Amino acid sequence: MRAKDKIASIITTLFIWGLAGALFGALFGGLYQVLAVLGLTGWKPLVIAAAAAAMTTSAFYSAMPVALAGAMAGVLASIGYLIVNGQSVELLRIAGTAGVGGILAGIFYAWMVTGGGRPLAETLTGLIAGLLAGGILAALFATMGIQVSLFVLSAGVVALVGTFFQVSERWLVAHSARWFPAALSTPVVAGLIAAVVGASVWIVGGTTSAMLGSNAQNSANQILSAVPPGFLGGLLGGAVTGVMLQILGFRPEQPH
Repeated sequence: MRAKDKIASIITTLFIWGLAGALFGALFGGLYQVLAVLGLTGWKPLVIAAAAAAMTTSAFYSAMPVALAGAMAGVLASIGYLIVNGQSVELLRIAGTAGVGGILAGIFYAWMVTGGGRPLAETLTGLIAGLLAGGILAALFATMGIQVSLFVLSAGVVALVGTFFQVSERWLVAHSARWFPAALSTPVVAGLIAAVVGASVWIVGGTTSAMLGSNAQNSANQILSAVPPGFLGGLLGGAVTGVMLQILGFRPEQPH
């Protein structure tokens, strides 16, 4: 490969991995702080936020039209839930309602557009990568007894998830995609994304309304302040990891 082509390839990798890592890190940072505000401690916010962010990012990476259909269905179903139930917002109910709406949208999408099982395989691979990355970092920090900033935490999570995902994608996704028919893959992915949207609506509409009489403004500021360091940490972690993987011979797969 010519020097010009190598430089162009590195710049492209920096852009793609940096952007993906930044979006991942921002989502992770926000989720991590939300879970901390809700009272989760120890390893729970780290593992849950890493898994949810990895799953969501993988879904949009592998099948953006399916993920967008699920997100739209989740928004509409959540609005309908709020209209019917008013101020009574419960996490399982609104997430379940949104998830059902996403499944229905996914069924319709699978009927309209022919596809395969890769979207679900990619999403599950992202979920597994997020669980592994969150679990490893949580165990490491607990063993060493150290605390790190959200910037460093986001960079570490993005780096580990990106590495696990890229290394395992060649064999895990390729082998598991054939197990999932399109009639199952698309509805499940759309339903998962819609459920995440419903849970997000619950966070905004449920928890904040319950905290209006106490420290709602402080909690909201904490959540919003977690997004920039998550974004920057994810940007750094994604860019560095992408270049390192490219040097080692791994190339990002084209999304399907």
